[in-house]
Amino acid sequence: MDLSQVEAAKEILKPLISQVPDTLYGLERMVHIGKVVTELEVENKLAIKNVIDSLILRMPEIDASDIDMGSSGCRGKVWYRVQGAKNPDPEAGEYSEAETDFMLLSIIMEKQQEYLWKERNVDFSYVVGSGENEHRLRGDMYFDLGHIALNMRLIGSEIRPFAGFNFHPEIAKALSLKYVKQGLVLVTGITGSGKSSTLDSIIDANNRSVDAHMVILGSPIEQVHPSIRCIVRHREIGADVMSFKEGAIQALRQDPDIIVIGEMRDPETIITGLEITDSGHKVFSTLHTSSAVESIDRIIGEVPAEVQGRVRERLAEVLTVVISQKLVKTLDGKRAMAKEVLMVTPSIRAAIKNNNLDEIYQMLQQGAKLGMVTMEQDLKRLLEEKKISYEEALNNANLKKRFKEIVQFSA
Repeated sequence: MDLSQVEAAKEILKPLISQVPDTLYGLERMVHIGKVVTELEVENKLAIKNVIDSLILRMPEIDASDIDMGSSGCRGKVWYRVQGAKNPDPEAGEYSEAETDFMLLSIIMEKQQEYLWKERNVDFSYVVGSGENEHRLRGDMYFDLGHIALNMRLIGSEIRPFAGFNFHPEIAKALSLKYVKQGLVLVTGITGSGKSSTLDSIIDANNRSVDAHMVILGSPIEQVHPSIRCIVRHREIGADVMSFKEGAIQALRQDPDIIVIGEMRDPETIITGLEITDSGHKVFSTLHTSSAVESIDRIIGEVPAEVQGRVRERLAEVLTVVISQKLVKTLDGKRAMAKEVLMVTPSIRAAIKNNNLDEIYQMLQQGAKLGMVTMEQDLKRLLEEKKISYEEALNNANLKKRFKEIVQFSA
């Protein structure tokens, strides 16, 4: 990190900060700073932006997945997440709240600023470098006690090979357009559980094995997939299309075989996703849930009560696979993926339709022949392979009592 570059940017910012009226607070103050940043001379704006870029370029050097800065929460420091732990970096310099307000607003466009003023939050994609040295990030900028804060996640340039997930052959077939032409596949997990990486591997496997057309809707677009055997279209929400719902509806007129909906985040997107799957397409999406049963329950519970019956029926008909995953800390200080995999069988379809979700877990834990596995069973596997500790496995189990039982039974 070149601290002389930081000092040069601070010299540019000093008079700008002193000119911000003391009477402005919160949103009004940020709008004023946004206008100042937009009107900056290109040379000065680049000097400020280069500091952010340098901080980002430090990420691959220290094996960081995320960077955070801005507002009082960061205490004037730049924080990185390395191997799951987030800490301030003593070598990245220190910045006042006013400095980070200017610096962070310098990396988004005027339209993104307007969205930030309206929603107090904006998601965006960001690229540093070019060619072999290009790094792509997913950014989330938001308000924190009246100031601007930022998190950015580094998108890995290499896609994990699909074979590395060791999916059962029946599950692998269900994920491939070559064998199953339609249906809804969900990849779920909490934030930071690697959902996007898994989904990218599934997309890449299809891209390399079938001749088709794929439309990817993202907020923002993270991994850019080159067209190999598929034509791959990338449509970023807010830049290329206004919403997931509109993007999904428009995709139907673009002759797609596969539609990727970055996240089923609201009732409209959920209902639209089910409708386009029902129309004969293969749809991949993600949810912020920690188990297969919870994913089914969440989809039904998110929509208005008056349409839940219809959504339950449609979900039962179109859902094919649910992959729920967690990244757990290994004994050597790294992380390993534990996953729950559900293949929707006729019995599970009936359980969804009849709202007997409690029955699904039992069918899930007895479905090994089809490649099904519960989170508790997969954590037990990692424990037996001596990759994780008993405490780590227990902490990550969705059903802790059940985990204790299966470990005790096999002892």
